[in-house]
Amino acid sequence: MFEPLTEEEKRHYQAVNEENLAFLRRRYNLAHRWVIADLPRRSAARYPDKPALVMGGLSLTYGQLENEANRVAHALLRLGLRKYDRVAVLAHNTVHHVLTWLGTAKAGGIYLAVNYLLRGPDIAYCINHSESTVFVIEDSLYPLVKDVLGSMPGVRKFIWSNQGAGEPAPESMADFDAWCGGESGELPDVHLSIEDPVQMTYTSGTESLPKGVVLTNQALLSQYMSCIVDGQYTPEDVNLNALPIFHCAQRDVFLTPCLWVGATNVLLPQASPPAILAAVEKHRATMLFAPPTVWIGLIHHPDFGRYDLSSIVKGYYGASIMPVEVLKELQKKLPNCRNLYNYYGQTELSPYHTMLKPEWQLAKAGSAGQAGLNMETRIEDENHAPITQSGRPGEICGRGPHTMLLYFKDPEKTEEALAHGWFHSGDIGVLDEDSFITVADRKKDMVKTGGENVASREVEEVIYTDPRVLEVAVIGLPHPHWVEAVTAVVVPKEGQTLTEEEIIDLCRRHLAPFKIPKAVVFLDALPKTPSGKILKRDLRERNKNLFRER
Repeated sequence: MFEPLTEEEKRHYQAVNEENLAFLRRRYNLAHRWVIADLPRRSAARYPDKPALVMGGLSLTYGQLENEANRVAHALLRLGLRKYDRVAVLAHNTVHHVLTWLGTAKAGGIYLAVNYLLRGPDIAYCINHSESTVFVIEDSLYPLVKDVLGSMPGVRKFIWSNQGAGEPAPESMADFDAWCGGESGELPDVHLSIEDPVQMTYTSGTESLPKGVVLTNQALLSQYMSCIVDGQYTPEDVNLNALPIFHCAQRDVFLTPCLWVGATNVLLPQASPPAILAAVEKHRATMLFAPPTVWIGLIHHPDFGRYDLSSIVKGYYGASIMPVEVLKELQKKLPNCRNLYNYYGQTELSPYHTMLKPEWQLAKAGSAGQAGLNMETRIEDENHAPITQSGRPGEICGRGPHTMLLYFKDPEKTEEALAHGWFHSGDIGVLDEDSFITVADRKKDMVKTGGENVASREVEEVIYTDPRVLEVAVIGLPHPHWVEAVTAVVVPKEGQTLTEEEIIDLCRRHLAPFKIPKAVVFLDALPKTPSGKILKRDLRERNKNLFRER
């Protein structure tokens, strides 16, 4: 029960202004709040006994999910977690990972998922730059950070997520289940607001160091609503989460929106074609998201015909363009999957920006579609003026409630990205006569390989450490499996000899596996503009058939 209003508090009802609204938000927080922390509880009220999360032999109903997430929240609060403190997690798709995400939101913290394809120093950078105070580490991924844990002075508590890898927990770490198992399953008493930041994701820009994208409840909830409506998610769906949920696409376009509507989420630890095929049949999955590389691997896998995939009625892809012939083959091999959707977006937009809907898949093949439900989009010229005529290239920009709050500790890049009231994607696009957008090129020098972003500059800097290298340019080239393959074009110094194996071995020692070049091309000189700028577009054109000829 509320305490009776004081005379001063009663005066807050006499006028509507910023101070009074803040008072009312505090007093009636639970009555009207709209935050991610409440999504599992609301689904539990509708579907208490329905499976919410399924992984292997473990299944949590919506009622159980709500209770377990509350226990994690209470355990975090008992550690002294303050509002907006960062909680990092290094894990595959596991129940512990999902509980960390939801529990952090309930405790008022900011969740940070770490890319497990990174190496130890890169992970340490994310932990330290974000000032994370709690770090949850899955047992099988412990070797990635074992040697750098001592360089994370801001972490007050390390939590061990036991997934059966057989490695015992270090004495300094708390076992996840024991740490939160004795806590209350009741909703914690934490003041939460739709304006609160709730998630941070590190994204690779064109720079070597990644940027920390901070997102609020409002940005994510608005994006979830757009996904649910535009992607046609329903409570009857069974969503197969095969791609890693450390990535915003799987987590924020599929997993969490599906928890909101009350669908069942199946977690797979890795996106291997045999595991995906078997899981679709076993769980009668109705929807599946994968980048084109994974879809290609599925339909060409020798076991494809062994499984009953008739339950798949909705297929989703993103990260790169789906070749027309692959689209046709998908429709032929998955006859019940009559709805295919292409999501396009950026981490900074939570990430959904535009969609190519099922009815346009073949007629507008290669297009990124049109703006999502809660978004606006436009093409800008170099002076930030909108481009409305078809065929004229410009930078793709987005505006709407999906937009990030800021880049953490980077006001200059925040101002640059959000100049003139629009988020600037760094992608170059063109409009067609129906105002559909096609991504034509990248203003930022980025390679998207297998759904992962690779900053060319980072790879180039590693190759430049070889004293025999005069010049290097890293580009993305068409590849039958990876869609784009990281490719190094190297000019040796006069009188020096280099081999492809030497360059690749150098990169292997310093870079995450997905950043290692798939091929190395040697030239006597790189093409350049009169001002000395390397013409990477020329290099792409000259070598576009490289992987077809190998």
